[in-house]
Amino acid sequence: MQLPGHHLAWQKLGAVPSTLLIPLAARARGASLFPQLDPHDVCANEVLEALHTNVQTYLNDWMTVLNVLWRTQAIKRMGLDFFGRHPNSQGVNLGAGLSNYFQWFDNGRNRWLDADLPEVMTLRQLIFHVLPPHCRHQTLNIARPGWWRRLKLPRGKRGRPVLLICEGVLMYLKPTQVHAVLQEISDNAPPGSEFVFDFISPVGIGTACLHPSVKDTGAEFMWGMRHVPQFVQTFPGLEMLEQRSVSEAYGMACCLTELLTAPFTGGPLYGLIRLGTAPA
Repeated sequence: MQLPGHHLAWQKLGAVPSTLLIPLAARARGASLFPQLDPHDVCANEVLEALHTNVQTYLNDWMTVLNVLWRTQAIKRMGLDFFGRHPNSQGVNLGAGLSNYFQWFDNGRNRWLDADLPEVMTLRQLIFHVLPPHCRHQTLNIARPGWWRRLKLPRGKRGRPVLLICEGVLMYLKPTQVHAVLQEISDNAPPGSEFVFDFISPVGIGTACLHPSVKDTGAEFMWGMRHVPQFVQTFPGLEMLEQRSVSEAYGMACCLTELLTAPFTGGPLYGLIRLGTAPA
């Protein structure tokens, strides 16, 4: 895979879109730091070579590399579980960046959609110019309501369940925008659908300048979630299926510390949530 020099569109990405290099670097090279979490992401390695960019700064941020690899393994497991139960269903990566989860989920019967902002999709289409069967690209601004219909996803009680992934995106949106995203899913997702996304604690809001990998992008953390069960209850069409904290990747001492500080932080400093719509 080669990307001509004059098409290095990634250099023109905005603040939040430019953060796509962080998970890309982690999945492509992070196994050298954490071999036990190696996602075996062949695609990430090829994409990184095509971009011809130095990502050592991101690899020096070992905590973020660990977080990304932990998150990737968890999402892989959740996705494989979903398609094991719904082999003919649709999957969507909202804010896909340059990731390729379909390399792990493709069973020959399901369908996949990678969606992101126009400038990201321009870059993505330069790199992924040949798509596998049942996979498509579409531009998306998740902050604009009505995106479910624009993506032409299954709707209503008779629609097939949909798996939605949204990683490294919601913490950069305003609280009202995050609420609108979840309301969009609650209003439209067919029974049995699932939504997997990561989140930070509210104590992280406004601290991007302290984050080794994010500070130079110009992006800012604008939304965090505390007391997850109470938050989910504000969306009657959704229920919490699973909540995980990155502390599990750091060991028992970190898990205990998180438990002791939870009354002040409201929950994990960084975690992953799997929500579901009620089955038919």
